[in-house]
Amino acid sequence: MSIQVCARSVQSNSGSTVKKTRASLLSMAVTAAIAANIAAGSAIAEEAESKQNIERINILGSAAAVNETPGSAYYMSEEELKEFEYTDIMRALGNVPGVYVLEEDGWGLRPNIGMRGTGVNRSDKITVMEDGILSAPAPYAAPAAYYFPTFARIEAMEVLKGSSSIQYGPRTTGGVLNLVSRSIPNDDFAGFVDIGAGEHGFGKFHTYMGGSGERAGGVFEVLRYQADGFKDVANSESGFYRNDIMSKVRVNLDDAGRHQVEFKFKYSDEVSDDTYMGITDADYQSNPYGRYAASQLDEMTTEHTLMQATHQWALANGGVLTSSIYRNEFARNWYKADQVGGVSLSGGGLELASAFETGAETGDTLSVRLKNNNREYLSQGVQTQYDFAINGNEYVLGARYHEDEEDRFQWVDLYEMDAALNMALADAGVPGTDANRVASAEAFAAFAKARMYFDDLTVDFGARFEDITVKRENFGSDLQRLNTPELRENSTTAFLPAAGITYRLNDSWVALAGVQKGFAPAAPGNNEQENEESWNYEAGIRYAGTVDYGYVSGDARFEVIGFYSDYSNMHGNCTAAQGCDLNNIGAQVNAGEVEVMGAEVLGAYTYALNDAIDVALDAAYTFTKAEFQNSFNSNIGIWGNVTAGDEVPYQPEQQLRTGIALKGSVWSLAFNARYLGEMRTVAGAGTVAADEKIAARTIFDMAARYQLAENQSVYVSVDNLADKTYTTTRMHGGVMVGKPRQINVGFQARF
Repeated sequence: MSIQVCARSVQSNSGSTVKKTRASLLSMAVTAAIAANIAAGSAIAEEAESKQNIERINILGSAAAVNETPGSAYYMSEEELKEFEYTDIMRALGNVPGVYVLEEDGWGLRPNIGMRGTGVNRSDKITVMEDGILSAPAPYAAPAAYYFPTFARIEAMEVLKGSSSIQYGPRTTGGVLNLVSRSIPNDDFAGFVDIGAGEHGFGKFHTYMGGSGERAGGVFEVLRYQADGFKDVANSESGFYRNDIMSKVRVNLDDAGRHQVEFKFKYSDEVSDDTYMGITDADYQSNPYGRYAASQLDEMTTEHTLMQATHQWALANGGVLTSSIYRNEFARNWYKADQVGGVSLSGGGLELASAFETGAETGDTLSVRLKNNNREYLSQGVQTQYDFAINGNEYVLGARYHEDEEDRFQWVDLYEMDAALNMALADAGVPGTDANRVASAEAFAAFAKARMYFDDLTVDFGARFEDITVKRENFGSDLQRLNTPELRENSTTAFLPAAGITYRLNDSWVALAGVQKGFAPAAPGNNEQENEESWNYEAGIRYAGTVDYGYVSGDARFEVIGFYSDYSNMHGNCTAAQGCDLNNIGAQVNAGEVEVMGAEVLGAYTYALNDAIDVALDAAYTFTKAEFQNSFNSNIGIWGNVTAGDEVPYQPEQQLRTGIALKGSVWSLAFNARYLGEMRTVAGAGTVAADEKIAARTIFDMAARYQLAENQSVYVSVDNLADKTYTTTRMHGGVMVGKPRQINVGFQARF
């Protein structure tokens, strides 16, 4: 079997490629791995006694596996995900302690996720995967890129933090988020359809169908969801649509099913009338869901494709060897206003936009600069992992070769807006004249992990190795890219050990502790070329068993984990979203020493209220304290000039989620409350200024379902049940507001 990988490149005047990829190496490596697997496996195929489905796309695989994990871990099943029919991962992640999500667009299209004080901007401090494959457009070269897998089609979700996440990288400080896509049905034929509609023009159509035969199986999935938006803007809308198509085909290469090859293809596109432009505090008080007319042309367009091939071999000795080759392509252009009246949004542009909209007279005009943040991304690689056991102990060996790049080819257009709030193009920009550069990375990673059992004591230990080269080629005014670019390059290696233990105190209680070295590579825009490094510690207890109160008895789960992260250097990525100086966009700031400490508490209790009704109670609480330990000056707006002892911004000290669900034979009803404590939006200490604060809030959600027939149901979901108006962020040069109440109804059928 030969699988070819082609790498996009930019041509120089000699006809050679500016970026010399190793596509041939990738092709040869994966071809050799798959060929070796098939050849070796054929010798034992006749010895197999039963067919197996070894689709190893999960890290944990089940909630039960969490109890044996020597660190913080959470498995969210399809049943849990479907309880509220969330299309927004922000709401679902509220179930997981130690995870923070900063709302941005109100629909969850571009979530900002952080873990244990890492920061939340564009999820650039955690490792995000889909089916065990890196999903970020350029996780090494440009981690702060706007892309996130479509959450509404995800079948399960896994979160690992601390020592349990060592085999996944490149960012190992905060943790790992693995999204599990639709699995191939085991039945001969199975399918699903979900049709929903709601307020703000919301609509959803989701379907899949597939099945498995003697030697092959497959699934095809389609999702479209859209909304008209909840913000009011002159001469435009604030809605979006997103399409997502995914297909998988699995073939058993032998009768026993010990050899399987699976091919996965995914395509998605999006158009959203979204903006960076917030509003002033005064306008938020008077019209929180308004948007300035200067943002009427703002629009994000994206297109994403994924191709993935995976071969899995179940050895006769019980080991499993999994080899994958993957290629992600992502293109986006966010056409958005970044200056009004010649002034940046954070420098007074919002005030100019507000004043003009309310006080313009005939003949008045206002200049608005719109920027084409036009970028293309490529991420591709090959990885292999061998899981095996010796004398009852479990071992994992793995390696990955990866390439990625970000190609910026941007320009700006100038418009004039008249007193009637109509915008006319005054000067069309030339593509490439605003940013014309390519950031790229080549990385090799390897890891080894062991889990050894000694009666009630389980010891996990292992290490990860990373060898990374990142570079930035700046072509400047050379729009045809014919000449040699200005080059910045840095290389680094890292050895990252980790160890964890679990000790079973009895049948229900488990004590755990772990330590790991955290790491994130320096970006090409890091002048000092310093990696982010930390030592991360955790310890806690976990309970899983039956609790009997005499009059009622049920299954309970409880967990409390304390964590401490000691950074020798923390990174901050300079982006427009963080109010960064426009001349420094793309730079990476070294913050030096930072300390993060906190605690995570998780509890759940399920019992039968009577013969007809089951009750489920659950809660997740997080306390976090994150402080800079040295003074420095930065160009990042949310950091500014930092003094030792300042608190890290956008890090709530407390957050809490509680839920209650009632379930009858043909119906269910669930309520959810999410509390997010006060956040400061600029690094500092002491009392938080009103214009540098996100106030604490509590948001309620509700969902109900009724079973019409064995395979048919109707549901109602209500986001923000109390219709609370609240601020989400000030990152984008003004106040951004959360989504108001939204009532959705839908019909689902399985066949």
